[in-house]
Amino acid sequence: MFDIKRKSIEWGGRRLTLETGRMARQADGAVLATYGETTVLATVVAAKSPKPGIDFFPLTVNYQEKTFAAGKIPGGYFKREGRPTEKETLTSRLIDRPIRPLFVKGFKNEVQVIVTVLSHDLENDPDIVGMVAASAALTLSGVPFMGPIGAARVGFIDGAYVLNPTLDQLGEGNRLDLVVAGTQDAVMMVESEIQELDEATVLGAVTFAHKGLQPVIDAIIELAEHAAKEPWDFQPVDDDHMIKAINDLVGADLRAAYAVKEKAERRAGIEAAKQKAAAALAKSDANPDGFDPIKFGAAFKEAEAHILRRDIIENGRRVDGRDVKTVRPILAEVGVLPRTHGSALFTRGETQALVVATLGTGDDEQWIDALEGTYKESFLLHYNFPPYSVGETGRMGSPGRREIGHGKLAWRALRPMLPKKDEFPYTIRLVSEITESNGSSSMASVCGGSLALMDAGVPLKKPVSGVAMGLILEPNGEFAVLTDILGDEDHLGDMDFKVAGTSDGITSLQMDIKIPGITEEIMRQALTQARDGRLHILAEMNKAMEAPRTELGEFAPKIETIKIPTDKIREVIGSGGKVIREIVEKTGAKVDIGDDGTIKIAASEQSKIDAARDWIRSIASEPEVGQIYTGKVVKLVDFGAFVNFFGAKDGLVHVSQIANERVSKPSDLLSEGQSVKVKFLGFDDRGKTKLSMKVVDQETGEDLTEKLAAERAARGEGGEEQSRGDRGDRGDRRDRNGGRRGDRGDRRPRRERQEEPAE
Repeated sequence: MFDIKRKSIEWGGRRLTLETGRMARQADGAVLATYGETTVLATVVAAKSPKPGIDFFPLTVNYQEKTFAAGKIPGGYFKREGRPTEKETLTSRLIDRPIRPLFVKGFKNEVQVIVTVLSHDLENDPDIVGMVAASAALTLSGVPFMGPIGAARVGFIDGAYVLNPTLDQLGEGNRLDLVVAGTQDAVMMVESEIQELDEATVLGAVTFAHKGLQPVIDAIIELAEHAAKEPWDFQPVDDDHMIKAINDLVGADLRAAYAVKEKAERRAGIEAAKQKAAAALAKSDANPDGFDPIKFGAAFKEAEAHILRRDIIENGRRVDGRDVKTVRPILAEVGVLPRTHGSALFTRGETQALVVATLGTGDDEQWIDALEGTYKESFLLHYNFPPYSVGETGRMGSPGRREIGHGKLAWRALRPMLPKKDEFPYTIRLVSEITESNGSSSMASVCGGSLALMDAGVPLKKPVSGVAMGLILEPNGEFAVLTDILGDEDHLGDMDFKVAGTSDGITSLQMDIKIPGITEEIMRQALTQARDGRLHILAEMNKAMEAPRTELGEFAPKIETIKIPTDKIREVIGSGGKVIREIVEKTGAKVDIGDDGTIKIAASEQSKIDAARDWIRSIASEPEVGQIYTGKVVKLVDFGAFVNFFGAKDGLVHVSQIANERVSKPSDLLSEGQSVKVKFLGFDDRGKTKLSMKVVDQETGEDLTEKLAAERAARGEGGEEQSRGDRGDRGDRRDRNGGRRGDRGDRRPRRERQEEPAE
């Protein structure tokens, strides 16, 4: 029934198996890939003909994680998978980026790649397996795809590169999470989060990954030899004659337009040249023998690219007049918004990002429901790209794939420099609003984000900047690497290579290629130029702010962290949460209790934090003998006063310990609700708490014990007074019901005795 073909290899210490012929047989290509016990199904379906009027390549990649893959049932009311998660969106982009440039030029048929995670062993991330499966399915499908590609992940542990580290290995101790995709000859895509490594180490990791993915490419080719379908009969479009006609007609106009430095004016000149060429060359009622309008549009773009690229290669001159290594003018400002916790406006040429930092508590952490399990994220970065930033109208809605991807890139760049959670127990949210865009708004978000964090008082280890590099690579091998690319250079160039980091190393790297790969030589030069550009940008940022503010802003919440024994957590929470609710209600502070006994207390005022902290400590700990506390008189009796002095704990100030002079009735000096200062003397032989007021200065809280002893000694009264003090400390000679006890006890009727209340 099934014509199953398989290919297995040992790869990175685990077995990788590629299988076709058993599932999804009606798709043009389908591959079931298993690595360890992580299994992914990739399918490819291509339309047999292009839709009329399509002037772009309609490739769609959908990566989806089924919760049954990890033995879980989805949360929520409907209990089924819903809109794509951030991980699914990012992985869809990860797969799309290296395969898109490898389709034959001019192919406009709709192609859909669906990658479904069927099983997850919680060790091997499905993203790499999905990329491999998608590449294999495309290779088998017969569509005009110039693959296959391979993919690999690299870690850096104890000074050594690790191929395809497990999820556990990617945790503590690892300094690199690098994903590379490439063909046999060149690298196509790089995505990474890096713990401040130098350029040589990062380049070595890319090279290591490219070498490590070669066995996967070989396995796909071997599988294709036995299972691939017949290649499609597709002939690439030959538009050289159209490009020549456009150049002959409006080449001079285009060169004049590209000599204009200002973006809007330049685009207006280019559009005028396009309209002139279209009127003369494109097919219309007035010109029925003209070029097909769709093909004309693609040819005009090629003509644009030729003029821009040759000017850079031959003259070293870019659209805005810069040379290939110069960064556009930069202006960095902080504290631009009055009520936010931290803000920065970062402007580089015609690209501008307004980045705002907001500090929150544990209640503001984001719950992430992943196949690996549910966890909390305390650092959020959201990137928004409104249409006005490029002078256009457009739809405003939920963030798209591009916004999610750019936000994640900036998130990866900044996260390695954030303080540890126990050092700075805040939830941090950065929002980057792109207010102008002409190239590399994601790197502007990194620079503005670093400044906004420092403006908010977040103790960043080091400032972070980012720069986008471009590439012009001609068929004859000539190339130019461009620092800080413009939108036109990104649009018409061959590479978008973003590098972010500190003065000492790289924290994030992302590379996308529009041609079939680049060499190690080009990447080395790009990294070198990027370092120079990054350091220049950091110097400009330092003019606005060199280091984080030493204090949080006026409007930021204050958070204090304390630790209690885990066996006291239940007492702090109380039955049904009664105690913790009372603490929050009466103090006005937010209280977050961790399973390990870590408690975070947050409030806008320090006094509220102090009140909640002291209350919690009084529950979770015991008072210290000899310490002075501020308490409240809760009850007066003939033999003294009961004072609430340590959370819910009460103690007795015996009548002999109220004042240094004789006190007949406690009510002569004290009243219920009065605030007093007491010294904790310890416990009597019945375990009752003993307090003293007379050894404490009620105004200043000073301990007067030594001073009083010295005065008694000077008067020669030490022995007698000490004897009285000892008797006082042990309590008056009263029975436990409060009456006087002689040798024969109290002879009053029981009903006349005042009972001593329980403490």
